[in-house]
Amino acid sequence: MESSATKSQAMLVHLSTFAQWFFPFGNFIFPLVIWSLKKDSRYIDHHGRQSINFQLSLLVYTIALAIIAIPILLFTIFKHVPFRAMINDESFHTNLSPENISGVVILAIIAAVLFCFMKVAEFFLVIYASVKTMDGDYYKYPLCIPFLRNVEPLSDKNPTATTDTIDSNGVQSSSENEKTVG
Repeated sequence: MESSATKSQAMLVHLSTFAQWFFPFGNFIFPLVIWSLKKDSRYIDHHGRQSINFQLSLLVYTIALAIIAIPILLFTIFKHVPFRAMINDESFHTNLSPENISGVVILAIIAAVLFCFMKVAEFFLVIYASVKTMDGDYYKYPLCIPFLRNVEPLSDKNPTATTDTIDSNGVQSSSENEKTVG
């Protein structure tokens, strides 16, 4: 059973990601600082890793969205511009008629909707993780890439864990520790 102070500190790790709205990269800096100061607790270590993994995953998803959307956007805008005119600094006229611009508008709307959906989902998932943390659960974010691996916690919800040991011959053996709830 985790103490109230430990739960509050783990919750603060999750909620500190909202610092991104006030400071650039605050969603990485503040959770890292809190987590690194208190990661001697297994509970805070778990939640610190989950929070950082989730923020890194969102960054990867945003970059992937930009890598897909920006080249298509540029291609759609410049597909009617002659290459020779761009190289020789000649004046040219782009044909931005509704037929040619519709792809750009559709792409921009899709990219904006996906980005907004990610930010709304992030907001609610961080709040949900904070609530679960205060309940004493070892919460894991959905669709989160595990950049920082987690040590599997021993708790009432996870009564068995595997412990790996290496003997004097260098052979790794695995033993299962069971915790009985009485």
